[in-house]
Amino acid sequence: MTLAAGASSRLQIHDPRERAIVSAADLLLTAGSAVTSPLRRRRRPDNPTRILLLRLERIGDLLMALPAIADVRALAPDAAIDLVVGSWNLPLARAIASVSTVTTLDAAWLAREGGGLGVPALIRAARRWRGRRYDLAFNFEPDLRSNLLVAACGARWTAGYRSGGGGPLLDAALDYDPELHTADNARRLVAAVFGRTAPPPEARLLALPEDARAAAARRLAVRTPLAGLHVSGGRAVKQWEPERFAEVAQRLAYAGATFVLTGAPAPRPLVDAVRRRHPADRVIDVAGEVDLLALASLLERLDVMITGDTGPMHLAAAVGTPVVAIFGPSDPVRYAPRGATDRVIRIDLPCSPCNRIRRPPARCVGHTPDCLAGVEADRVFDAAVAILDRARRLPPGATP
Repeated sequence: MTLAAGASSRLQIHDPRERAIVSAADLLLTAGSAVTSPLRRRRRPDNPTRILLLRLERIGDLLMALPAIADVRALAPDAAIDLVVGSWNLPLARAIASVSTVTTLDAAWLAREGGGLGVPALIRAARRWRGRRYDLAFNFEPDLRSNLLVAACGARWTAGYRSGGGGPLLDAALDYDPELHTADNARRLVAAVFGRTAPPPEARLLALPEDARAAAARRLAVRTPLAGLHVSGGRAVKQWEPERFAEVAQRLAYAGATFVLTGAPAPRPLVDAVRRRHPADRVIDVAGEVDLLALASLLERLDVMITGDTGPMHLAAAVGTPVVAIFGPSDPVRYAPRGATDRVIRIDLPCSPCNRIRRPPARCVGHTPDCLAGVEADRVFDAAVAILDRARRLPPGATP
């Protein structure tokens, strides 16, 4: 195997052209590192006092990093821990008890509606962090571009993954294991740097404001079981048919439940397609009305949450609400909720899970992909009822 082929084989990048570009960049970085590494004399700090954590991606990505963030706090209890996130995650990041300071940085490839900074501007921002004199810097994203930011921040020791490119920039570069959950990959990175694992966290990892929790209690002051429905899949390739959400909601209402509709303002037509088919006394519609912390407080009070692979799925899991998660192209091994009563509903096809979310196959564009079209409303309803029955929230004989 040639050097170029070896570098490319480690990259977990589906698009051949993108993989070739990143592989070439890694070869150049490897050559540069071979020249400069004898002069660097870097050593991992034994007792770090200031630590940088980078997690720029979407809501679910930050939430899946919570156990690893808690590990950093447990292994460096006296350190100042700074977390850098996209601005959309600022409220959640401020609710993470393990974090000392939160900074926002929006990358152009992650920001929506054409916002965000390009790589040169991001690197300039990262260089300004040098004044903070970080001992350790972690990048929880397998991505060449964010590895560049960690390398530019001036930390005494840097850690991340080589599988998305940029491994030669780091002091500790792991292969991202696609057979592990995203949360476990992040915890594995922390353990590799500290040389030991942290004990399981004893407290909930999100500290929700009491005023938000009180407001949620007032909003959801009903005696019937509460079932949340997040209709929007976020991306077309992850969108289960709204008509099937509506069918599940209708049957839950007949069984005695009240359902809570959640969502952002943009997919309002999807929410309305479910809402208009049901009596008002069985619907609580908060879609587009609440921020992330208010949504988390509402989700905390639900008896079950029904959703696709979305940020609210991870948010419900983070606050301990049982989830029925409808999976299509997303890989549940990497992304599924893992509570004791959580249920993942999917079908087996030779091509699924392809995990091609940002660049779906051409045959799956313009319609519901087969891996979601094959998920029947009966299975989702039965899973929700099983959770409600287990919690003794439905009266005997209520299921139609």
